[in-house]
Amino acid sequence: MDTSTDLDTLAGFFDRYGAAITAGDVPGIADCFASPAMVVADAYSFAFSSPAAVALSFVGAAPDYAQRRIVASHARFHRVQQVSAALVAVEVEWEYLDAYGRSVPGQRFHYLLRLGRDAVRICTVTPLD
Repeated sequence: MDTSTDLDTLAGFFDRYGAAITAGDVPGIADCFASPAMVVADAYSFAFSSPAAVALSFVGAAPDYAQRRIVASHARFHRVQQVSAALVAVEVEWEYLDAYGRSVPGQRFHYLLRLGRDAVRICTVTPLD
């Protein structure tokens, strides 16, 4: 990925995904994932076989963001690597802002994304922290 248009596409996708997460927009979150998709961590892995499965897994996350009063998020790119014509690997550090305007420590993730003609979708997520 070496054009600003490609980086703008990624930034737009992560803006939409981050807004859906902080707003608790479960259907919006589910729309950001490919089907099937996977979460792969040190101690576990699981697959999402449908948008409904993605939505179910994020239902519990929305109250956590609300409890911490997180109102905004921003994805800061650490690495972006074109894997193939349609796949991009991105390392992201999430920066959060609470309702009082304070910075809230975020998390780092590695995403494998599929770039389609009309959408970007998450294929794999790996927590890095």
